[in-house]
Amino acid sequence: MAHRAHLPLDTRGVSASPRDGAARSPLGTEIYGSLLSRILTSDLGPGDRLTIDALARELGVSQTPVREALHRLDAEGIVVRNHLAGYRVAPKMTRDQFEQMVEVRLLLEPAAARRAAERMSPDDIALLSALEADMLQLHEQRGSDGLTSYARFSQIDAQLHDAIALGSSNLYIRDSLARLHPHVHLFRLSSTLSITAEAIEEHQQIIDAIGAREPDAAAYAMRRHVEESARRFRAGFAADEEEAAT
Repeated sequence: MAHRAHLPLDTRGVSASPRDGAARSPLGTEIYGSLLSRILTSDLGPGDRLTIDALARELGVSQTPVREALHRLDAEGIVVRNHLAGYRVAPKMTRDQFEQMVEVRLLLEPAAARRAAERMSPDDIALLSALEADMLQLHEQRGSDGLTSYARFSQIDAQLHDAIALGSSNLYIRDSLARLHPHVHLFRLSSTLSITAEAIEEHQQIIDAIGAREPDAAAYAMRRHVEESARRFRAGFAADEEEAAT
């Protein structure tokens, strides 16, 4: 049975990977979203092999959009390409990699939120609220298809953070954050649905501060969100370490 994408990542004109230099076809974006959802829900686990031919047959498409999707996932570090051996799902990030990523996010994302509060247009702020509403809806209906909703939540989460980075009008900040691909890597660490409620509340505080044109409050709210997000995902490392010790 083919696994079809639920919703493409690049909706509403926002991309979480703005500078990979590749033109994206609608079908390639759909397949990217489908494969990403399967990786986030552990339907495809670390080390699983992904072949272009097999995926094209499974999805009923040509090899071209599959190749495009895998190239994008490879650029984001979600899959790895082995010479003459195709692609495999990449290992999850280590504890050290996670902590380094958090350190970079704490340097860049509060600065992005501060500038966004000064520079975002009313239409761009409305986009943030629309994305937040989408995330709230997914959280409320998570019981019907929990892991799928969780995967989609992670994608919209990436869009929201990228929209704030874009709204800072500092493309160096946006590009640096996009190259980290923090949200995909973070959401691979856990499928705990309870983290979404806290994230939604924290996002709303960021959006409110940006909408009120309060740079200091926006930077503080973003710093608090990154710190709280790190706390939530550290629990996954702790659980893995405890399991490995037994």
